[in-house]
Amino acid sequence: MLKNQLRETSSQAEVYARHAEMCKAFSHPLRLQILDILRNKEMSVSDMAGRLTVAIGNLSQHLNMMKHRRVLVTRKEGNIVYYRLGNPKILAAFDLIRGILFDQMQREGTIVRQMERSRARA
Repeated sequence: MLKNQLRETSSQAEVYARHAEMCKAFSHPLRLQILDILRNKEMSVSDMAGRLTVAIGNLSQHLNMMKHRRVLVTRKEGNIVYYRLGNPKILAAFDLIRGILFDQMQREGTIVRQMERSRARA
């Protein structure tokens, strides 16, 4: 029984480690923008660089990191590399986190307005 528990614990640790690695793709504003622009179609590096107004070298570093974590996949056509989402469920996670953020911002705005009204009355 102890051997099975150790295997389960080891497997869980591996899942947590992979989960944390994948979440790193969500930890930079540019990577979030990349996810958002790849929402509906694949794009080449140069098209993304132009749309995001960022240097290709900087963009490539982020794209490689996301590809390494299997968040993005590539397709090569001649000399052009196209990127797309590795799994559409990534957008569900992106949208869920964004929805939570908007809820928090809305609540914070409500709290700020309430505090301003209280100060005005005082």
